[in-house]
Amino acid sequence: MTKMHRVALVGNPNSGKTTLFNALTGASQHVGNWPGVTVEKKEGKIRQSHGTMLVDLPGIYSLSPYTQEERIARDYLISQRPDAVINIIDVSNLERNLYLTTQILEMGIPVVIAANMMDLVEKRGDRFDAAKLSKIFACPVVEISALQEKNIDQLVKVLERQILKPNKSVFSLPLPPEVDHWLSKIEEDIKQGCFQALGEAPYRTLPLRWLSIKAFEQDSLLEDVVDLTKEDMNLLQEVEDLLDDDGQSIISSARYDFLADIFKQIYVKKEPDKISITDKIDKIVTHRFLALPIFIAVMFVVYFISISTIGTLMTDFVNDVVVAEWAQEGSRKLLESIGTSSWLVSLVSDGIIAGVGAVIGFLPQMATLFILLALLEQCGYMARIAFVLDRVFRKFGLSGKSFIPMLIGTGCSVPGIMASRTIEHESDRRMTAISCSFMPCSAKLPIIAFVAGAIFKGAWWFAPLTYFMGIFSVILSGIILKKTKRFSGDPAPFIMELPEYRLPSIKGVVQSVGERLASFIKKAGTIILLSSMAIWFLQTYGWTGQGIAEVEINQSFLAKIGNTLAWLFIPLGFGDWQSTVATFTGLLAKENVMTTFAIIFGVQGDILDLIDESAWSTLSAVTGHYTVITGFSFLAFNLLCAPCFAAIGAMHRELGSASWTLFGVFYQTLYAYSFSLIFYQLASFVSSGVFTLWTGVAIVVLLVWLFLIFRPDPDKKLSGIRSQAALES
Repeated sequence: MTKMHRVALVGNPNSGKTTLFNALTGASQHVGNWPGVTVEKKEGKIRQSHGTMLVDLPGIYSLSPYTQEERIARDYLISQRPDAVINIIDVSNLERNLYLTTQILEMGIPVVIAANMMDLVEKRGDRFDAAKLSKIFACPVVEISALQEKNIDQLVKVLERQILKPNKSVFSLPLPPEVDHWLSKIEEDIKQGCFQALGEAPYRTLPLRWLSIKAFEQDSLLEDVVDLTKEDMNLLQEVEDLLDDDGQSIISSARYDFLADIFKQIYVKKEPDKISITDKIDKIVTHRFLALPIFIAVMFVVYFISISTIGTLMTDFVNDVVVAEWAQEGSRKLLESIGTSSWLVSLVSDGIIAGVGAVIGFLPQMATLFILLALLEQCGYMARIAFVLDRVFRKFGLSGKSFIPMLIGTGCSVPGIMASRTIEHESDRRMTAISCSFMPCSAKLPIIAFVAGAIFKGAWWFAPLTYFMGIFSVILSGIILKKTKRFSGDPAPFIMELPEYRLPSIKGVVQSVGERLASFIKKAGTIILLSSMAIWFLQTYGWTGQGIAEVEINQSFLAKIGNTLAWLFIPLGFGDWQSTVATFTGLLAKENVMTTFAIIFGVQGDILDLIDESAWSTLSAVTGHYTVITGFSFLAFNLLCAPCFAAIGAMHRELGSASWTLFGVFYQTLYAYSFSLIFYQLASFVSSGVFTLWTGVAIVVLLVWLFLIFRPDPDKKLSGIRSQAALES
């Protein structure tokens, strides 16, 4: 039986790693221009090879782990010891990318360097000497363009040769003599048994040079593996004092000095002083004062096209023709013609198709939104927004990295929450995992479109407003939570390579949109389908003297459940059973909010047609008292409260404990309730002039939130006291 070879794909964020993985395996991972797209290792068989499994590791800058994805990558290379590594580098940003390359080569694993972005280098007229780099590092270097799938077959052939006949020479970084002396001593100590039992087996396969360098850097992950003697530590302190720096910085400086020297040998710019088109555009879109207005304008245009124009035209056709005429009426006539019982006709037409169709009908709007976002991602603009918002977020205790999960979360909250692991500081990571679901994901888009069309008469500005409401909530949460002990501390550093602007690839856009839509359709065919059947049963049947039987909707199980819980939402303006059950079913999947309304109201096709048919005032209590104020309160609560069960599960995985997960769900729900309470009660008071008990409660809640926002930061105050005490002493 042929052995299955395992190859790790390693590289910096934005180096084209995921694009290369897709080209080699035929997979369709999401491709985006920011760190965190690959948030855990993924596997796929290399199509051009026989029996080779490719493992796509998270994008990392080094093997000195600070973030969770860096730990995932390094732990895999150490514990699994792959047969080879494809190290993809962005040739247009060599020095930064080769820093990681030197660390991988030191591990003694066979390496093939995939020199990516060669199409950009050739377009500039620059020269890259792959042969020279290959000679310096003693490993193969293949020039490729992952986006254009250029030289992919050649890369696979070289990889197979490297697996079968690996180059056994190990790269050795030139270091100061004092450091070399210390490393040699540690290597001797390791040979003589300073390994500890914990983790011994995988580390035994690593070169002594690598282990000694990590010991010199005082890498925290090696504390339980290499046991340094007191003499070793004293000698290390002498070296640090002599070179006037700590061990990690000494090694890091040596790497950059080495790379700066070889960069001059392997890369020649045609016009070194020429300002690139990317730099010219960045002067505008990352301008200190223009960047935010441009971003706001861009997102308004994106949502205007998706919700108010092109997306709406296609959605109307799907709802009115495909769902109402073809699916609902067609199935009803077909089932009645073959003598199907009335309850089954109702279940299929008024339950399943009405419920699922109420959500599927919004697919064109979602597709339009996803296409526009994919274009912005692939051209490189979204990476600039993360960079620009770092300046804003940092003022409120967050880093620009917190915006990256928010961007990913606009497709689905689950990968957005998972992307929070790219943040170094644990407190920031937890805060981002808790707050990033405030952003409107694809599941919430039908609710936004529903309220925008049915209550706000399709106002063009409404949908983008909900997007910025999500950003506002994240920032507000950052201000409040950062002033608590659980989340105190400086924001995580934000290091990110800004990619070159380039034309998006049709294949990349199709893959990105297809992946997001497929996830949505899968949910519609499973969770929403089952939910539709359950909701139909609960709103059709109730308890009578003769047992369970068909009843009027106001006497149904669904109505009784809703009426039992409706009091919770009276202060928010929508304390009726219909809105209550829609809100609670939204916990299972946010799409269920529209599914519930469609089934309760017996919608044929487009749920927005309730307005056009003048049915809002007659269907039930819910339509009788819905106003602009009530509608926005209902929307705000459903957008900001605890996300669906799948997102809560992802939050539990990232937060690591049930207590943290419960805290996150409680905080999200409390924030949403407070937000809607304050808005509804104060807006109602302003419009009617009537002051009630709940108006007073809303004012008290507002004052509490203002106190939490503007109170002094206890952590900074304590730091100031300590600093003053130190000065006085």
